[in-house]
Amino acid sequence: MTVIERDRAASPETQGAPKGRLVWDWPVRVFHWGLVVSILGAFITNRLGVSYFAYHAAFGYAVIVLVVFRVFWGFVGPRHARFAGFVKGPKAVLRYLHASGRGWTTRHAGHNPLGALMVLLLLGLLAAQACFGLFANDEIFEAGPFAGIVSKSASLGLTSLHRKLFYVIAGAAAVHIGAVLWHWRVKGENLIAAMVTGKKSAHLVERHEEIRSSRGFRAIALLLVIGLGFALLLHFAPPTEFDSAGL
Repeated sequence: MTVIERDRAASPETQGAPKGRLVWDWPVRVFHWGLVVSILGAFITNRLGVSYFAYHAAFGYAVIVLVVFRVFWGFVGPRHARFAGFVKGPKAVLRYLHASGRGWTTRHAGHNPLGALMVLLLLGLLAAQACFGLFANDEIFEAGPFAGIVSKSASLGLTSLHRKLFYVIAGAAAVHIGAVLWHWRVKGENLIAAMVTGKKSAHLVERHEEIRSSRGFRAIALLLVIGLGFALLLHFAPPTEFDSAGL
């Protein structure tokens, strides 16, 4: 973590610098906005009722594929996408909280230490939520593709967790959005624009920290492998019998 002065953007050393430097590769940006669409889609189709279950399931499958992709991309993606590049220990988190509490402006090319924890939390919650849905059922018409391989009581228990975990995810998402707005209004760092363009202000990113490639072909190949593997898994899922005592 580097503490910088608030007026550094206007200092002579940054005059003539480009307006932004590339930090977020396009696969990370597609993942982020794809996840937003999938979560909203799953929520809306759930509220619309059982006739939209197929769409709800499809959005849930998209969440699984995207989260699995992001986990792998955290090891093989560009520097700021890698977990090793932004996940820090407790001391770094405490230093960041201390600096923020004192009103110091800090510089992080990628995620700050607290934001990194939120990334891990959301990935874990969304993975659990979507996976619980694979084993869920409504005891009437619809069921997740793997509800038939667990007992009825286990399926119903996972269904309950699937419903309740949504509120935890909604709370975490609200905190995340609040933090993004706080950075925008208080620290003057527009993280929303950065996740659209991939670029952050030059005074926040040193020249050597800018990424040169999004590794797009690697991302596409990885996504195809994950998507096809998951589709194959779903294809061989056993049927669920609702009239059986042992779902």
